[in-house]
Amino acid sequence: MSNQIAKKDKTQFNKLQKKIRREVGRAIHEFNMIEDGDKIMVCLSGGKDSYTMLEILQNLQHDAPVNFELVAVNLDQKQPGFPEHVLPEYLGNLGIEYHILEEDTYSVVKSIIPEGKTTCSLCSRLRRGILYTFAEEIGATKIALGHHRDDILETMFLNMFYGGKLKAMPPKLKSDDGKHVVIRPLAFCREKEIIKFAEHKKFPIIPCNLCGSQENLQRKKVKEMLQDWDRQFPGRVETIFSAMQNVVPSHLADTNLFDFKSLSQSAVDDTLEDPPTAIDASLLDDEDNNKLNVVNIHH
Repeated sequence: MSNQIAKKDKTQFNKLQKKIRREVGRAIHEFNMIEDGDKIMVCLSGGKDSYTMLEILQNLQHDAPVNFELVAVNLDQKQPGFPEHVLPEYLGNLGIEYHILEEDTYSVVKSIIPEGKTTCSLCSRLRRGILYTFAEEIGATKIALGHHRDDILETMFLNMFYGGKLKAMPPKLKSDDGKHVVIRPLAFCREKEIIKFAEHKKFPIIPCNLCGSQENLQRKKVKEMLQDWDRQFPGRVETIFSAMQNVVPSHLADTNLFDFKSLSQSAVDDTLEDPPTAIDASLLDDEDNNKLNVVNIHH
C-alpha cells in the first residue's frame, strides 16, 4: 500500500513539475525573456517562489535551444535571526555560481520608518538599488525575479483600488535608467502550484517576516478576495489574467492610449446584419441572452 501511495505521489509531482516547467517555458517564449548568450542574475530570497524559479531555470537550461548562464544572488539585509548558513549550503550543493551580498538595510529602514508601520516599500527600493548595481558589476544581461501570476493580479487590483491606475507587474520590463532588463519567468504560474512544488522539494525556506514589519494589509485583503473568487467561481481568476493579455484601448478611457478626439461620424454600412453591440453576446449563455437587453449601437 505504501509503495502505491509513493508511486501515486511521484506521478502527481511529475505532472506538477511538467506543468510549471511548461508555463515558465511559455512565458520565456512569449516575452522573449531569455536570448542566446544571456547572463541571468537569479535573485534568491530564500522563499518558495525564488527557489522554484531557480530550480526550473536550471532544468530548462539543459534542454534550451539557446545557451545562457545563471548566477544566483542573495541579499543579506542583516535582519535579526537571518540564517546566514542556509543559502550558501543549498547553493553550494547545487554547484551553481552564487554571491551573497551583505548590506545592512535593516538598520536604515528602522531608522526611517516609525515602529509598527509597514517597511516593505522602502526595504524593496533599497534592495532593488543594491541588486541593480551588482547586476551591472557582474555584467548580467537579465535580472530574474520570482513573482508569479497571483502577485501580478494582486498588484493590478491594488493599483486599481488604491492608486487609480490600470497597472500591474509586467512579465518583462526595462529599468527606468535603461540599464537593466527584469524578467519574471513565473508570470504564468499559480501560487498554489508553486506551494505544492516547494513542499515536495523540501526547499530550506527562510521566513519573510524576520524584520518584524507589519504585513501589508491592503495586499492581504486583495489576496483573500482573489482566493475567495477562486473557490466560489472556478476559472474567474484565469479569465481576469487573460483579460490582461487582451486589452482594447479604444474601449477604455485613457486619451494617451487612444485618440478619442479625432473620432468623427462616418457612414455605417446599412447591409450589416449584426450591428455592433455594447456587450459581446458570444460570452453569454442562452439564459443570460434571454434576460439581458443588449443595446445595439446604431450610428
